[in-house]
Amino acid sequence: MYDFPDKVFLNGAILATSEAKVSVFDRGFLFGDGVYEVMTCYRGQIFCKETHFQRLYESLKKINLSFAMDGIHEPLDDLLQACDLDDKDCMIYLQITRGVAPRKHAFPKNTMPTLMMYALPFSGLEVNQTPMHVVQLPDYRWHRCDIKMTSLLGNVMSHANAKEQNAHEAILVRNGVVTEASHSNVFFVRDDLLYTHPANELILNGITRQVVIRLCKELKLKVREEAVGKAEALQMDEAFLTGTTTRIASIKQMDAHLFYQGDEAGTVTKALQEAFLNFQFDSSRVK
Repeated sequence: MYDFPDKVFLNGAILATSEAKVSVFDRGFLFGDGVYEVMTCYRGQIFCKETHFQRLYESLKKINLSFAMDGIHEPLDDLLQACDLDDKDCMIYLQITRGVAPRKHAFPKNTMPTLMMYALPFSGLEVNQTPMHVVQLPDYRWHRCDIKMTSLLGNVMSHANAKEQNAHEAILVRNGVVTEASHSNVFFVRDDLLYTHPANELILNGITRQVVIRLCKELKLKVREEAVGKAEALQMDEAFLTGTTTRIASIKQMDAHLFYQGDEAGTVTKALQEAFLNFQFDSSRVK
């Protein structure tokens, strides 16, 4: 298990992790005033790189943080090479904060953003075989979950609550309907029809979520971007989670309800897992 990288990229330099320092007055530290992306790289190619960077750009725009996106690509390549991960499977974390300024709620103009990136070995070229146990919890987060922000206390507390109940993940419920999970999106299946919350301000439009919807069209599976009620969720035939590192993971148990017995996920979930695996191997489709 890899916990910390040996090197990080921080504001123009690749440094040993022990030497990388950020000011205590960085707004990312004081306010969580920043955004981030997590990407995976398979066989030297970043999975859905253009889509990830487009979402990062949109998150920056939504919080009015001006940053030159073209200044990321070369440093990222240099970082992967310095970590000997440029031709290996890995996970990439990238974070941009508004930078250092006096602690005031109103952010000043023309601050220098803080850019930090690191990479760790990660193997994801296989079907996620973990049968997930999840619990439904209230969604207490703010109403701009579409921004991939570093302020994740609501997600962290929900996930911690789920772990205390020996569950893998928390399924979040707002106004009586399921939104998403603490760090993944959620799909439900009934009579071969898929349901997932619409991509509005109440969820993060996950990259893997987008790929799954695309694969459903290719497999002639119908998808409704429609919220599912808390009680209705327990009446579905199948359910699964999607995420960058989760990929597609079947939900076996939600609260006390079992979606299936044994280790065999539902047919729709398995079909999408196989299609996603093939998608990852197709270098012409994952840009």
